[in-house]
Amino acid sequence: MGPRVVVLVGPTASGKTDVAMRLYDALGGASGARLISVDSALVYKGMDIGTAKPSAAELSQYPHALIDIRDPIDPYTVAEFVQDADREVTAALAAGVIPILVGGTMLYARRFVDGIAELPQADQRMRKMLEGELKTRGADALYADLLELDPDAAADIHPNNPQRLLRALEVIQLTGTPLSTLWQQRAGADAEQRHGVKPQVFGIMPADRGALHERILHRFEHMLAAGFLAEVAALRSRGDLHLDLPAMRAVGYRQAWQYLANELEESQFVANALTATRRLAKRQLTWMRQWLILKNLDMDEPHRLSEQIFTEVVKT
Repeated sequence: MGPRVVVLVGPTASGKTDVAMRLYDALGGASGARLISVDSALVYKGMDIGTAKPSAAELSQYPHALIDIRDPIDPYTVAEFVQDADREVTAALAAGVIPILVGGTMLYARRFVDGIAELPQADQRMRKMLEGELKTRGADALYADLLELDPDAAADIHPNNPQRLLRALEVIQLTGTPLSTLWQQRAGADAEQRHGVKPQVFGIMPADRGALHERILHRFEHMLAAGFLAEVAALRSRGDLHLDLPAMRAVGYRQAWQYLANELEESQFVANALTATRRLAKRQLTWMRQWLILKNLDMDEPHRLSEQIFTEVVKT
């Protein structure tokens, strides 16, 4: 079997981490595979429960690269992710093992596979104008503009993420072209060109959306029982973190922060957190449906999915 690169994506709570760990075992563990996280929240230290980060025991048995590499105050960009992932993939291939990139940050996965777009430099004049609109019209109105101008980019941008929302609108204003189009037209070398191996991309696509929502509910209940609010309280107590940071915009964290600040009742906190998580899953599934090279697998038991992927990997 020649060199392989596996990319496994799926919506939140779909069980992709379990599948990846079982695939890791099937490929021979550390002697045959290397796990690489594709998750914009798992990079942050101290954000464990609310991100569903693998436990310390799991990470000891199934080490993942690109987990716990940043402090929450230090933003992490897609360009940095691709650079870091490339380094890990290169090292894995040089060692003769199969890199397994697993996670739910679809923008990271797509840019790793398709390449980083060469976008225009930030324009301070344009940015100030857009920031003024954000203050006067609000994030929802600007997000509605983006949905009309570039629905593909909007699918992966949350209305409460002003940094990415304004950047997408800025690019459109500067170039007259949707950001998602530029990602395709001006992408740099793709993963096959960079590594000499065409990635095998798999996606866990639940046939029953209701079943996924049940998983989201049960996982959130488990997070609360495991001390999620105490985790967020510890982050708030630092004094240097705030809700405009990318780390604090991770689903659940903003809502927990607002609850601890007495801005939400407990019932509203729970409802808002679950709604945000379901919306995240919907955006992730939208990305997956548009990714033509992705092989979709029905959400099922982790061992069955890992067996399916293992068969696909070894037979090609």
